[in-house]
Amino acid sequence: MNSKSYNKLSSANDRMDSNTWGHAHSNGALDRNRSCLSAGPSAASKPALHSHIPSDKNAPTTTSEAGATPVEAASKGDKPVRQGTLDASRSNSFDSSSTSHTKRHTGSDCRWEAIQLAACRDSPLSLVHFRLLKRLGYGDIGSVYLVQLRGTQAFFAMKVMNKDSLISRNKLVRAETEKEILGLLDHPFLPTLYTHFETDKLYCLVMEYCCGGNLHSLRQKQPNRHFNEQAARFYASEVLLALEYLHMLGIVYRDLKPENVLVRDGGHIMLSDFDLSLRCSVSPMLVKSSSVHAGANGVEKGLIHAEGGCVQPSAFFPRILSKKSRKTKSDFSVKGSFLEFNAEPTDARSMSFVGTHEYLAPEIIRGEGHGSAVDWWTFGIFLYELLHGMTPFKGSSNRATLCNVVEQPLRFPENPTASNVARDLIRGLLVKDPLKRIATKRGATEIKQHPFFEGVNWALVRGAHPPSVPDPVDFSQFRSKEKKATESTVATTLSSLPAGAPAAKSTMTADSPANFQYF
Repeated sequence: MNSKSYNKLSSANDRMDSNTWGHAHSNGALDRNRSCLSAGPSAASKPALHSHIPSDKNAPTTTSEAGATPVEAASKGDKPVRQGTLDASRSNSFDSSSTSHTKRHTGSDCRWEAIQLAACRDSPLSLVHFRLLKRLGYGDIGSVYLVQLRGTQAFFAMKVMNKDSLISRNKLVRAETEKEILGLLDHPFLPTLYTHFETDKLYCLVMEYCCGGNLHSLRQKQPNRHFNEQAARFYASEVLLALEYLHMLGIVYRDLKPENVLVRDGGHIMLSDFDLSLRCSVSPMLVKSSSVHAGANGVEKGLIHAEGGCVQPSAFFPRILSKKSRKTKSDFSVKGSFLEFNAEPTDARSMSFVGTHEYLAPEIIRGEGHGSAVDWWTFGIFLYELLHGMTPFKGSSNRATLCNVVEQPLRFPENPTASNVARDLIRGLLVKDPLKRIATKRGATEIKQHPFFEGVNWALVRGAHPPSVPDPVDFSQFRSKEKKATESTVATTLSSLPAGAPAAKSTMTADSPANFQYF
């Protein structure tokens, strides 16, 4: 491998993410500097026919300098707000969405009612309203606790972050970005943010608790520590739908791995950890395809405009139609071509160095800049690991792993043996050139049409029977083990934790490998 290095990762670097969609703006867009936030709509801002996520030229971007966060723009002219304070103008919108209105797919969730009643009775909610029962784990920017809303039988997972630690490590914007993304999500395979609040020392996000652990732990409990193909297809299909939804919202996930895929009590999955995600502009649309199985280069980019401009994401939520109004497959064709939904943020661009060594895409390691195609690379690694119990490019050290990702060809082990269609899909996802990678142009639609997923009813995935259902949790065991939830004790606990996640494959950000060099 050519060991010539360039653009050495150091604090002197001043790279930043940029979205090449250029002129797109939105009212209330934000500018950011390296350590904090600045609010203020540009006078020249105009509504754009893009995703409903607020954005502008310097909006939600990533840097590759040491200590940088995944959503900062290195703009020296920004006006910072006081460190340690989240931008109130941004959090207000999420206050309403997270405590006043239920999400569509969780409308019957009793936890919403419990949170809303508590907020009406004693607003605002704070740490004293919850019983801390157990610490579930900790990651790069905070710890997660199992908590109970006092006076109810409602249990949640609460992510708690220490403000001083976030500020000292330049990760304040990452915490803000994760909160914003969680406030946007309304999907059966993504987390629900029930409420959030902050104290003088802490930021707290209250989300749903998944009792089944994560797929990494579940995989290790399987015979020979890998899933059979039927189980892998089940989990991969749900993750694929979650990624499709994120891309539709203009969110590039960037940290897919089994450790971040949690298992709910019913056996279905939920993606977690969005502090490394990139937000960008996207224009969901219908495109003409000569065949529903056309490849990435087989799509005729004939844009079908809805009234008033590009079709917005809300237009694609499923509806229950009467038999008379249901359309047949032929109704969605135009002169022999099929209309295909496309919501891939192809113009997203980032120069950051974030992710997990074994899952990093080659374009990130080379420092060439990356976009939404990195999620399809990680999806390929994810599927490979589910089927084989290992990742394909793991080396004897982190540096060896990175070299293997860039240089080593993809190989499959003799045992366990994956089917030909599974191997074919993985090969298409793990193409080192992102422009030739499957789904780069057409997104999840192209992957759904692959023979590996033949027989999957995408409209009814949520009702499919999971391969494994976790045992129910006996919450009564925590009655005598309550931890007193005081701000000082939680802050002290958080500050005593080592930096970085303890998972089997730790997440890496630009500031973690101090002497890392791009290949």
